[in-house]
Amino acid sequence: MPFQFEDHDPATYRRKGRFISLAMAGQLIVFGLVFVQLLQTAFEGGFWLNVLGVLLGLVATSLVFAVLRERPWMAEMRYVWQLKHHLSRVSGYLPALRRGVAEDNDTALAVLSFYHQGMAQLAELNGRTLDDDAELLAERETVRLARREKGLPERVDGFDPEDLRAFRRG
Repeated sequence: MPFQFEDHDPATYRRKGRFISLAMAGQLIVFGLVFVQLLQTAFEGGFWLNVLGVLLGLVATSLVFAVLRERPWMAEMRYVWQLKHHLSRVSGYLPALRRGVAEDNDTALAVLSFYHQGMAQLAELNGRTLDDDAELLAERETVRLARREKGLPERVDGFDPEDLRAFRRG
């Protein structure tokens, strides 16, 4: 399924991210305590019942967030999770993509452009900068110039995971 870039407000994303993280931690604590108490009461205590109660709390918290992640107010979080997933997937193909760009492969150029755009957007959403990695910045500039020389727009609209089939991982 193709992934398309979206515009999201970094401040809104960070605010929602903090809120959701706190809610998830709080929910884990409450569920864990409830399950531990129930197990302790039913089975006469023990360390492993405490561990089981915490694991059950983790499962319950995960199930609640699996249901809630499709809600409209989770759009920014869902988008960033998908972006991170695709960036992680592409990072496994970076050596092959770099060789493809050196061999003038347009698909490799598009995927590498997606990777750099995605990394920049992720850094922006998280309130960070990419200035600390000179090698990555140099490669980003090389990709941008290669796209310009071919008459392609400097930015891509998204990424189709099927494009990776042409390359070998690693």
